Amino acid sequence: MSKLVNVAILGATGAVGAELLQLLEERDFPLNNLKLLASPRSAGKTLTFKGQPITVEAVSPEAFEGIDIVLASAGGSTSKKWAKAIVEAGAVMIDNSSAFRMDPDVPLVVPEINPAAAQKHQGIIANPNCTTILMGVAIYPLHQMQPIQRIVVSTYQSASGAGAMAMEEVKQQTQAILAGEEPPTESFPYPLAFNLFPHNTPIDDAGYCEEEMKMVNETRKIFGAPDLRISATCVRVPVLRAHSEAVNLEFAQPFEPAQAKDILTTAPGVTVVEDWENNYFPMPVDATGKDPVLVGRIRRDISQDNGLELWLCGDQIRKGAALNAVQIAELLWEKDWLQPAAIATAV
Repeated sequence: MSKLVNVAILGATGAVGAELLQLLEERDFPLNNLKLLASPRSAGKTLTFKGQPITVEAVSPEAFEGIDIVLASAGGSTSKKWAKAIVEAGAVMIDNSSAFRMDPDVPLVVPEINPAAAQKHQGIIANPNCTTILMGVAIYPLHQMQPIQRIVVSTYQSASGAGAMAMEEVKQQTQAILAGEEPPTESFPYPLAFNLFPHNTPIDDAGYCEEEMKMVNETRKIFGAPDLRISATCVRVPVLRAHSEAVNLEFAQPFEPAQAKDILTTAPGVTVVEDWENNYFPMPVDATGKDPVLVGRIRRDISQDNGLELWLCGDQIRKGAALNAVQIAELLWEKDWLQPAAIATAV
């Protein structure tokens, strides 16, 4: 496709919005025009793109006129509020919130896993949860070789998952605690500095929190495996940026660690980091600011014959959010899938 694209970032002043802006520049996205949108209180701020200032505009129905793609990262309520106006304006919304992920009519896309799903959009494509994306990129190549029977995952989620203000709060908490003062707790219910706690989303009757069930339901949808057995435990840890996950996989037959390493070494979006002699494996500091999901400590589960374990780290703001959205936008442009499927079929 040769046509240049008109793009709007909804939520441009947030942590993911800033990353979207940076990635569009880094990846030389085929832009014709870029519009930055945010709430009225952020309107008038100036952000820089390719050395040029762009003034942030207040979001309105008129703001989407002439736009091809809206990269939305302003929260679920905002996405729900503006989805109709975006679609009616003829744009495709790539939404980073949880608002539409489990809607059966909305594709939930990770380009390394199910790119063809993006073609079926009706004007909205959902970006999965950060932990779901990172795990999916790492384990789907193994699932293709031998279908996974069961997943048990524990996440170690950084402050970045709660946004820029949460990252700043952890810094302030650290300073306060070291000074012997009471740490501020506005973004989180408890101090995160020098602490950790189970993810602070609502808990259901089965004892699983919302974040954990996102991993369960979204992974099933993306993999096209509605009966895949998954159990997740999600934890907030005092890390500024980049999430980590310990993943235990069960297969129908043994899966040799050496074979898994060979598969992941050439898998898209994955970098294997293993130095067994020096006990060096993926760490959040290594993943921060990087595009790939770092995978290591690939080993057999000694408690069962068909088990495999691995450890991963990934930048939540990049691949876990902004990068995945930009990759979906690139896919729509490259495949000429900007038109909704129903319209394209009718034509």
